Amino acid sequence: MTKIEVTVDGAKYADDVEPRMLLVHYLRERLGKTGTVVGCDTSNCGACTVHVDGRSVKSCNMLAVQADGHEVTTVEGLAQDGELHPVQKAFHECHALQCGYCTPGMIMQSIDLLNDNPNPSEEEIRTGLEGNLCRCTGYHNIVKAVQTAAGGAQ
Repeated sequence: MTKIEVTVDGAKYADDVEPRMLLVHYLRERLGKTGTVVGCDTSNCGACTVHVDGRSVKSCNMLAVQADGHEVTTVEGLAQDGELHPVQKAFHECHALQCGYCTPGMIMQSIDLLNDNPNPSEEEIRTGLEGNLCRCTGYHNIVKAVQTAAGGAQ
């Protein structure tokens, strides 16, 4: 076992973990952060995307021990004082989900995209979300939600 200290959604945690435990499993099984979903375990789908020190990371592709000393934000940590994050609001308002399985990862990746480029074009949004897959919606409303969150919806 390896001792880690990590801040998740603003709370500090100190745990002993197996060196091979994936961050996604640590978040879900140890901390109960089930909004971070396991989609493929191969980093292909992006459903498990979280932020580590403010940057999006596929948590099925990162070991929990690699998060030692870092700050992790999950989809559950976005809302502040009962208010949804602007990207969460936009996904809701634009109906940017169908089954909802990809939504947490899409939201986390969209936030990172908007942090890098606050006013992206449709093409830049589609490129920025390339590593996150949605098997239901065809992406139209997801792109619309990112545009809405950026303040550039048509």
